[in-house]
Amino acid sequence: MNTRTTPPPGRPPYPDQDQLRAPYADALLAHAGRDWLRLNVPGHAAAPGSDLCAAFGTQVPALDFPPLLDGLDLGAHTPLDEALELAAGAWGARRTWFLTNGASQGNQIASMVAPALGRTLVVQRSVHSSVVDGLVLSGLHAVFVRPSVDPDQGIAHGVTAGEVRTALERTPDAAAVYVVSPSYFGAVADVRALADAAHSAGVPLIVDEAWGSHFGFHPALPDGALALGADLVTSSTHKLGGSLTQSAMLHLAEGPFADRLEPLVDRAFRLVQSTSASALLTASLDLTRRALVTGADRITGSVEAADKIRGVVRALGRFGVVSDGFHRFPDITAADPLRIALDTRVGGITGHEARRLLFRDHQVMVEVATDAAIVAVVGAGSAPDADRFIEALHCLPAPLDASGSGSGSGPEVPGRAPLRLPRPGPARLTAREAFLSPARVVAAEEAVGMVSADTLAAYPPGIPNVLPGEVITSEAVAFLRRTAAAPGGHVRGALDPDVSRLRIVAP
Repeated sequence: MNTRTTPPPGRPPYPDQDQLRAPYADALLAHAGRDWLRLNVPGHAAAPGSDLCAAFGTQVPALDFPPLLDGLDLGAHTPLDEALELAAGAWGARRTWFLTNGASQGNQIASMVAPALGRTLVVQRSVHSSVVDGLVLSGLHAVFVRPSVDPDQGIAHGVTAGEVRTALERTPDAAAVYVVSPSYFGAVADVRALADAAHSAGVPLIVDEAWGSHFGFHPALPDGALALGADLVTSSTHKLGGSLTQSAMLHLAEGPFADRLEPLVDRAFRLVQSTSASALLTASLDLTRRALVTGADRITGSVEAADKIRGVVRALGRFGVVSDGFHRFPDITAADPLRIALDTRVGGITGHEARRLLFRDHQVMVEVATDAAIVAVVGAGSAPDADRFIEALHCLPAPLDASGSGSGSGPEVPGRAPLRLPRPGPARLTAREAFLSPARVVAAEEAVGMVSADTLAAYPPGIPNVLPGEVITSEAVAFLRRTAAAPGGHVRGALDPDVSRLRIVAP
């Protein structure tokens, strides 16, 4: 599990003076500081007596300006243009776009431009559901490369370069390769090898780096995908980077595909970006870029807090650290130190139940829960109370063994079989064909053997378990219904909370 110990290529050990600035955020603050009579949208007009001001204070509504304002984003070389150039420099990109509809928007853009390069996307099967949404929008065919799976944890990891090469050999009309790194559990793929495999076949590598926006900004963190040869990278900057929720970036590398991709990405961006993009979200991206570039000391504190939690968990012995087993998987080359994935099942409690009790009884929120594990994340630059989390975690109830005494260890929760990821059914239609086909709704049990019209994903993490166009299996139905029944369980795309009905392509 190696991580970088030197600055990424082209980035100095200390930020240049320009990177100390936040031009868009500063311009927005200056704009809000003037005495405006606001007779335009948004309708709240930053009125001091509004409910928004009463709830959030006067500063938030005062900063909520619409686009196309002189001195912000209208004119030649605006503060927004400067902020975008600084972001591209910070991540080592040829060009960067600010997104106000999350990394999902970036994945959709990437999928929409791929048809200009070929007819089929070679795509990791455990991509986020927004990539599948992009397949619906683009109409591309897809060849799926199945990731490695930890059957005990029910976790999908990544794919190897060899598996990608094999898929490309049987896909002469490939448009691009689309992979995820890091995974929701912090597993980092060999992006360099994956890029080499894609480029040898004459296609670009697109990386959903939603969970790795902080990569490359500290010696303890892995390199970012752009530094390793990726051509187009989606970055969910709000996740561990720390910008406001729903803000993200899309980065284009300077490489052999840049001239072809740049105008296409720019046009697709305009198709899916709101014409009323939030100034607050945009400013948060500008500030987060500056914080990451200049925040090495703060990130050191974040890494130390995460390391402390893992160290104490190992020493106490009740729960397991999932990344300790990453060496068993050939597709994993590093682990994100700011992701704390813990095996709760060995400690006698499911991940879903652990998450629920941490939230209810201890006011502790974690990011992801599965049947077997929870994932806590430490934002780059944040300083969580490690002792509070460790104490709350070890206050979780343990099951009783046969003699009635507490049991804090064991291979699984007594009386309950582990919930394992279902294998996907065979594909009968493309995602777009299935989405647009006539459909009907049937009971979940009746849908087994039929072709799904929807994307169904246990959420979080949001990796699709059933794709539009795939045959619905009994295994998938059982998995989704049991996920939905778990504490805090949710299935994205389901027609009802208990997944009692499914939408199928009409025969």
